[in-house]
Amino acid sequence: MKKLYRSKENRIFAGVVGGLGEYFSVDPVALRMGWIFILVFTGFAPGIVAYIISIFIIPERK
Repeated sequence: MKKLYRSKENRIFAGVVGGLGEYFSVDPVALRMGWIFILVFTGFAPGIVAYIISIFIIPERK
């Protein structure tokens, strides 16, 4: 069974987007660009809150 973890290798801030890229086998750079696009067009607060919550929910890879 595949599990979602925060990445230790593909991390800029906390490894959330890098972990999502590893989980879905997608380039983390493309996910980061999509995250920035969503962040700008929905207002910064919802995206930042979601990222902070995901830092605490998604465990870091051991």
